[in-house]
Amino acid sequence: MRHELLLMRHGKSDGTVATDDFHRPLKERGKRGAQRMGAWLAQQDLVPQVIMSSPALRARATAEKCVKSMGLGVDVIELKPALYCEDEKPLLKTLRACPDSVTRLMVVCHNPALEDAVVWLTGKRPRPPKATKLVPTAAVVRLSFEGSWDSLRSGQMQLELIQRVRSLPEGFPWPFPGGDERRERPAYYYQQSAVLPCRWEDGRLEVLLIGSSSDRHWSLPKGIVEPGLSPLASALKEAQEEAGIEGEALEHAPIYFTYEKWGAPVEVCLFAVEVARELEENEREEPHRSRRWVSADAAPALLGRRELGDAVSTLVGSLEAKAS
Repeated sequence: MRHELLLMRHGKSDGTVATDDFHRPLKERGKRGAQRMGAWLAQQDLVPQVIMSSPALRARATAEKCVKSMGLGVDVIELKPALYCEDEKPLLKTLRACPDSVTRLMVVCHNPALEDAVVWLTGKRPRPPKATKLVPTAAVVRLSFEGSWDSLRSGQMQLELIQRVRSLPEGFPWPFPGGDERRERPAYYYQQSAVLPCRWEDGRLEVLLIGSSSDRHWSLPKGIVEPGLSPLASALKEAQEEAGIEGEALEHAPIYFTYEKWGAPVEVCLFAVEVARELEENEREEPHRSRRWVSADAAPALLGRRELGDAVSTLVGSLEAKAS
């Protein structure tokens, strides 16, 4: 049986952050490189069946950015502590434990283990292009072989290619995956969802506003619809993270609006959620954001973005009409 192995090195990490090696984060360049590689793999019809990653922060973040750009949810990633290693032996042991039903496996890990594994698996050291590392950050090595994972031996694999990020086209395809237009961010960034947190007080509808990320103006919980999640599930996740609230979505007709970001229109679906619980400040993930309950009629004018204010005005009118 023919099998394929995609070995991906983690994206460029940020060595300026004062932390230990395991918790070193990615640089912006590293995040974007992982996303571009994920989009490219999807375009080449090379989406793997199984994705394993080192649990180190820079490798895990690389795997997450990459799979979401393929259109997959992060729950497909299997974290393998053995992949946080310096030599190739734990990596090879992980490969041998893979079931033969997996015909295309992707592993996100670290150098020098990755390059040493390539040399062992192919039986030779490939020559990199001039002034280029053999496997630079966010690069993918594609290998293939005939046989079983559990009987891997040195020199058994064929090197198909080493894909480096710098060789990929700039930007991301739109529409995904085969569109000709190139955008600044992966396609899934351009679909967002938001929550209108609300409650009824003495027969009057009230709305909870939160501070923007800089806390300079009022906004609502809003974010990118995560691949693998519905717009509502993604919005409820944002509501808990940004506003520190829990609640249930109310029934109403969908409310959509668009605004410009990352060089193109972003479509947002707005949901009304009746707040059942407000987390204490020390329980919140983003306590730097202010919270303020206001009357529903006053909310649209207080929001920093006109498009959002118009959508809130429409939704409030719908909720009040339904309640009357």
